[in-house]
Amino acid sequence: MEEYLERIGPADAVAMRAAEERHARLTKPAGSLGVLEELSVRVAGMTGSCPPPVPQPAVVTVFAADHGVHAQNVSPWPQEVTAAMLANFAAGGAAVNAFATNNGVDVRVVDVGVATSVDQLDIVHAKVRPGTRDLSQTDALTEDEAKAAIAVGFDLADKLVQEGYRCLLTGDMGIANTTASAALIATFTGATADAVTGRGTGIDDAALAHKTGVVRSALALHAVPPTEPLKALQAYGGLEHAALAGYILGAAANRTPVILDGVIAGAAALVAQAFHPAVIEYCVAGHRSAEPGHAVALKQLGLQPLVDLDLRLGEGTGAVLAYPILTCAVRALAEMATFEDAGITS
Repeated sequence: MEEYLERIGPADAVAMRAAEERHARLTKPAGSLGVLEELSVRVAGMTGSCPPPVPQPAVVTVFAADHGVHAQNVSPWPQEVTAAMLANFAAGGAAVNAFATNNGVDVRVVDVGVATSVDQLDIVHAKVRPGTRDLSQTDALTEDEAKAAIAVGFDLADKLVQEGYRCLLTGDMGIANTTASAALIATFTGATADAVTGRGTGIDDAALAHKTGVVRSALALHAVPPTEPLKALQAYGGLEHAALAGYILGAAANRTPVILDGVIAGAAALVAQAFHPAVIEYCVAGHRSAEPGHAVALKQLGLQPLVDLDLRLGEGTGAVLAYPILTCAVRALAEMATFEDAGITS
């Protein structure tokens, strides 16, 4: 962990100031591109250059794992759906595949902790263990397992950047993963279980009350302080959350923008932020999930979502939808003419 964290530094303030100054000279009223202007300035800081290169190519990585807390009936879907969806991703049949094809984003799928065997699939096989333990009864992971899952994400981020990717997007899959997300978000924000627990795959009021009670009990059982991100991963998991935290840390270590998807990515980003606060300077919130915990997480992270369409699917769909907005923001900064170029005088 220490080696990973030592590679992360703050965004480049000089490049950001240069980007702000360039925006003031472009052929548009000051501030007229709104959030896109701030976004492009942030990318300049991430990459340390002004104007920054357009962040292409891009890849969305779908980390998949199962959760022992599924035994507490927090989801109406059988655990086997996780493995079935991995086969769907591998075959190109999921929503994230369709969005990625449309937006020119590559897709990688990673088994970091699926409970059943998926050895036959053409995906990245990095299983740390077959699902977590039940977070409502005991620690979901050991310290070594949590560290191993973080390493899966960090090392893959390194590899993807070495392969030439200039923007990393987060994706996830795991039945019952919104339960672990709620516990993590409550831990790092101080919010109550009621404020961060949502309907996930569409449970009814009675099931939501039960799920919220499971989260509340788990928080009382483990009582992890917000300054202990590794212990939080041990307590609640999930393996995909740990891998995503490593992936986000890896993007920051490589000064590469990372677009966060929904509530699972938000929970993982809170973990990453607790490991190294500067990591958030490399994060872009792709969208705001309909899951209530995501808005709580984004407020804590200080990130403004680019898209707000009541999505709650996961997979990386919101991040992939947001990707063209990021590239448009950077192209505007890099390719628009200045007043001087256009022969326009004030």
